Amino acid sequence: MEDETVNNVMCQFTDPEGTTLGAPLYLPQNAGPHQLQQIVNKLLNNEEKLPYAFYISDQELAVPLETYLHKNKVSVEKVLAIVYQPQAIFRIRPVNRCSASIAGHAEAVLSVAFSPDGRQLASGSGDTTVRLWDLNTQTPMFTCTGHKNWVLCIAWSPDGKHLVSGSKAGELQCWDPQTGKPSGNPLMGHKKWITGISWEPVHLNAPCRRFVSASKDGDARIWDISLRKSVICLSGHTLAITCVKWGGDGVIYTGSQDCTIKMWETSQGKLIRELKGHGHWVNSLALSTEYVLRTGAFDHTGKTHSSPEEMKKVALERYNKMKGNAPERLVSGSDDFTMFLWEPAVSKLPKTRMTGHQQLVNHVYFSPDGNWVASASFDKSVKLWNGITGKFVAAFRGHVGPVYQISWSADSRLLLSGSKDSTLKIWDIRTLKLKQDLPGHADEVFAVDWSPDGEKVASGGKDRVLKLWMG
Repeated sequence: MEDETVNNVMCQFTDPEGTTLGAPLYLPQNAGPHQLQQIVNKLLNNEEKLPYAFYISDQELAVPLETYLHKNKVSVEKVLAIVYQPQAIFRIRPVNRCSASIAGHAEAVLSVAFSPDGRQLASGSGDTTVRLWDLNTQTPMFTCTGHKNWVLCIAWSPDGKHLVSGSKAGELQCWDPQTGKPSGNPLMGHKKWITGISWEPVHLNAPCRRFVSASKDGDARIWDISLRKSVICLSGHTLAITCVKWGGDGVIYTGSQDCTIKMWETSQGKLIRELKGHGHWVNSLALSTEYVLRTGAFDHTGKTHSSPEEMKKVALERYNKMKGNAPERLVSGSDDFTMFLWEPAVSKLPKTRMTGHQQLVNHVYFSPDGNWVASASFDKSVKLWNGITGKFVAAFRGHVGPVYQISWSADSRLLLSGSKDSTLKIWDIRTLKLKQDLPGHADEVFAVDWSPDGEKVASGGKDRVLKLWMG
């Protein structure tokens, strides 16, 4: 009997949240990721075999179990916990060349955003215009004029039918992306510049009608585009609001220079909860469900939907599937160099404090599958964290200036960063190394976005040129 069990090791599979899959199993030590994939697919009764990655104490298993056990001197007496993590079925190619440099803006490009289906691209600039670009011909399609000052932020509705922009003068403008014409007059109400815009998720309301804006004046406002007015004002922050997110459960989150994050319900605008802990300005908020909220009913297959009802149904299915049984998670990044991971529906206390950056944290972003968090900082690094536990995973170094913005590929395997050093860089999440260096801009890169369909990357900055990058 002794001989037969020598080469076996007792393993327990768990999902990233810690839920066990079946009872502990004796597995042969020569089993590697490929064999483990087959076992997990069988245990989960998956009709279509899905790809999984495996982690033992936060380290990816890329070799047979015996090699890992030997190398890390792990005792085979104890049950070995193996975390299985579903991977995207499709693969995104890393972009590696600039396919177009499009002049047109007369001042710096301050924001770029692809539409939820990845077919259109919008940019906002210091020249007071919003531009819509034709991605097939890679030329300017519409120049949207009407703002009196710099266009600081832009946001597509998740059904792709509207684009809203906010300016330094404090007004907002809704545009029809099909014509480039304004839908109605500017939306007035904020007394200072706009710092963020977020749409109500399409799985809660279709067609999209409501969005929330945040401003330097300390208020957030909910607008209804069919009524063309502000329907609710969310007042309570004592200093500027720097970022806003409309969550999948219908709650609005605002982060502010008053060091707090506030949660609001959206029927009357009541304050639900305050998240406190940061010692300085809150700069950036990210939701674990952000990618499915942004893309609504659109996925990598490019299917179109005939009615708002169908869109709402598909979007809800995608949201529920992505969220699973876990609560929606929130990450905040601050001028105090730290980040917090929260589960706001569960507790007003943070789940983890994430430290390591040596300068202010400028931008935080969850991967589309919610398994990772990336953070960009003025310390010139991009850091990667576990999206469920908040544990530090790796630091990506290579930029020689502050990192302004980051964006994920749709399959969560690659991360894009744009920096003051005029380059874009693509990082590989599996190898934790630089995958591609993309020089080309003549000056600071303020804005980057990876299209939701994964095909293209857009970047813009101080040199006024919009660049498109392809694989």
